[in-house]
Amino acid sequence: MKLQLKRIFVVMSFAIAFTSCSSDDNNSETTGKLVVEFDNIYKAANFAFNTEYTNSNGEKIKVTTAKYIVSNIVLTKTDGNTFVYPKNDSYFIVDESNSESTELVLNNVPVADYKSIKFGIGVDQERWQQGVEAQGNFWAEAQAADMEWGWTAGYKYVNLEGTFTTPSNATASQFQAHTGRSAENYNYTEISLNFHEGENALVRGNNNPQIHIMADLSHILDGTNKINLSEGASIHGGVKMSLMTQNLSNMFTVDHVHND
Repeated sequence: MKLQLKRIFVVMSFAIAFTSCSSDDNNSETTGKLVVEFDNIYKAANFAFNTEYTNSNGEKIKVTTAKYIVSNIVLTKTDGNTFVYPKNDSYFIVDESNSESTELVLNNVPVADYKSIKFGIGVDQERWQQGVEAQGNFWAEAQAADMEWGWTAGYKYVNLEGTFTTPSNATASQFQAHTGRSAENYNYTEISLNFHEGENALVRGNNNPQIHIMADLSHILDGTNKINLSEGASIHGGVKMSLMTQNLSNMFTVDHVHND
């Protein structure tokens, strides 16, 4: 009788342990959330609208509009494998006037340690060529945000507007500096950024890391290529648009990665 009871006890203990393990497996998280924050600056200063900034050519500008499209986010794990964020959800408008838009929330990111990020500025040619219906809600969002020129011309990838003066003319004039597709070039560009050593983004079910990216808006006009607004203050195409697009490659840097 004692032997039979002992066998029953062992069987029940095993069943409880197995059930507990199974329950743990079912509750384990395989995906998490990750936030990509874009923090705009102008050279070494915090960016603010209607604040005077001086470019290297002596032109002084005050910005009233600062927006850009971020798209096609790809995260690289420490083992070298990549996670491509779903394309239909991977188009965002970062608008300095809307603080919520500067934090891109990525859901259902696989649990892993990530060491770098890649993203596009603008809308890739493949997506645009699929037609207006394929854009989903994003085309309407771009229209509402003044980030398009009409479907034939397409999206504005970067929209920087304001006023400027020059060393020889203290009277403020309006400027518009836009990037997007032109007759010469498509002007979509990709940015690849590594995180600092020892600062991987640790995505877990209970840990939502934040990648803090600094975006130096001065690079749009005053990067490697110097854009003189006095030579033309409405930039909507042509060579200057391509030169501004080239400047974007140095506009973004990773400041830090914050793990909860």
